[in-house]
Parts: sequence; structure tokens; C-alpha cells
Amino acid sequence: MPRNDTIEMGELTDTSYYILLSLVEPKHGYLIMNSIESMTNNRLSIGPASMYTTIRKLLSAELIELFDDGDEKRKTYVSTVKGIKLLKKEIQRRREMVAHAEEVFKQKGMDTNA
Repeated sequence: MPRNDTIEMGELTDTSYYILLSLVEPKHGYLIMNSIESMTNNRLSIGPASMYTTIRKLLSAELIELFDDGDEKRKTYVSTVKGIKLLKKEIQRRREMVAHAEEVFKQKGMDTNA
């Protein structure tokens, strides 16, 4: 299935996940990129083209919305209730994925630490 369908399937790509997570509080584009880099200790950097493509998808899916911060020169976004609900579901899905991996490694007598 194409990557574009992940949101419709109720799953988030890493980029969508971090953008949605960063928008628990209203932010504009530059601040979104900075907060993701800070949150991930610079392990994930999302460029403007990728970020705005993902933002369009999140807007279309009604997972985020424009937020009026009084500054007409920039667009500010915030997660919707629907977005927060999907984010919580995604967190649980990812926890289960980690638990599955840990169980497989444990059965094989392998350490999950890098």
C-alpha cells in the first residue's frame, strides 16, 4: 500500500508522528522543525519541503488545524482533538512494537541494548 495511505489507516510515519507531537502546543513551521530536532537530540531533522508536505496531509486528515496567533505573516498550527487521539493510539502501537521486539530478543537470549 502506498505510503500516503498510512494516515488513513490510522498509522503515522515518523515525520507525521513528530510533527503531530510537536503541535500539542501551537507552533509555526520554523519552531516545529526546531522542536523536533531538540526533542530527538538532533537525530531527526525534517526539512521544509517534507514538513510542509506532511502538514498538508495532516490538515487534510483534520489531525491539525491553523491556529490564529495574531500574526498574519506566518501560519501557526496546532493538533486537533482527533490528532491527539490518533497520537495516543500511535504511541500504544509503537509500545507494542517494542514489546514484540524485546520478547523476540529475550527468547533468543539476546540483549536489546545497542
